[in-house]
Amino acid sequence: MSVLQRIKNLSALMRAGMHVGDWLVLFLGCITVIYLFQTLWSQTQATKVQIRIGDHVHATYDLNLSRNIHVDGELGEAIIHIADGKARFAKSPCHNQYCVHQGWLNRSGQAAVCLPNQITLELIGEHKPFDSLNY
Repeated sequence: MSVLQRIKNLSALMRAGMHVGDWLVLFLGCITVIYLFQTLWSQTQATKVQIRIGDHVHATYDLNLSRNIHVDGELGEAIIHIADGKARFAKSPCHNQYCVHQGWLNRSGQAAVCLPNQITLELIGEHKPFDSLNY
């Protein structure tokens, strides 16, 4: 028996094996996944940015006002840029620049951390999304 014949036999078995109940379970599973995705992974916009230095809160700013904030950390001065409801590290004295490369943050719960300079940005919205950090 050739490979082509085996594939035809397998597809015929798969078509004959699906009953109404199987299609119903598949349909309900897809609807459940779509519903859970919409409710659990919602993308809420942030309204404020909270800046921490070390373990204390340095300041909280509104994201609707454009500004540059100069923050002194362990290694030196970092510049945080806020514009159009987004925030990011514009400049940092750390070597690898991971915090700068993180880019713009705009959703509630997002964070950018400069570990060497001990500065953290966290966006805050109306609802704080659940993750492992606030468990």
